[in-house]
Amino acid sequence: MSNHSTSNRFHALIPCAGTGSRAGTVQPKQYQQVAGQPMVMHTLQALAQVPQLASAWVILSPGDEHVWAEQGWPAHFQRVACGGATRAQSVFNGLQAMMAASLDPQDWVLVHDAARCLVSPESVTRLIDTCQHDAVGGLLALPLPDTLKTEEGGRVVATVPREHKWLAQTPQMFRLQVLHDALAEVSGSGFAGITDEASAIERVGLKPRLIEGSAQNFKVTYPADFALAEAILRSRAC
Repeated sequence: MSNHSTSNRFHALIPCAGTGSRAGTVQPKQYQQVAGQPMVMHTLQALAQVPQLASAWVILSPGDEHVWAEQGWPAHFQRVACGGATRAQSVFNGLQAMMAASLDPQDWVLVHDAARCLVSPESVTRLIDTCQHDAVGGLLALPLPDTLKTEEGGRVVATVPREHKWLAQTPQMFRLQVLHDALAEVSGSGFAGITDEASAIERVGLKPRLIEGSAQNFKVTYPADFALAEAILRSRAC
């Protein structure tokens, strides 16, 4: 475990209020069974293995009726029913709840997608170790490996150079106050154009650091993704 200053605490924030409409499941996709338990539990159990995290905040929809099994629930994680209609709103509401609980505004917050259930504790630790002394913060990401096309009417109109292009992942790690204020600036527009935390940070003129992640840290989104996630999780258990 790497040494870190006690003045810089680290907290995870997991937005868990989505409906997962693209997943084709009868319930919110984060609660779909994968390798023997709801997908989000794999996510939380991976984060619970990151020794630097002082706490984690799971942001639920106010109308969430999921029944949580306490077996396997990390003791320093908490559930807060303050989710919003969008991911950005849920993150913003979660940050406000953290500030209301008197967390240090200079603490680091690592926002992670509930549906990225294959994240490894090692990659999260690498993000923390690399960014904890950074002036801005950063995110896990992958250099774009494939040729990228733009289209019109279902036909290719251009090939986009892939150099210097990355696929953003999570966690994304920024100071609590900085991220809160960046999201507050766009809250009046309904967080238009904010697709992740880094995009909000970029809006205020800051440049997040890119930390290479893993191809396995994909976001379970479509029906076929569940089978792949299950296969990877079961292979890890062998």
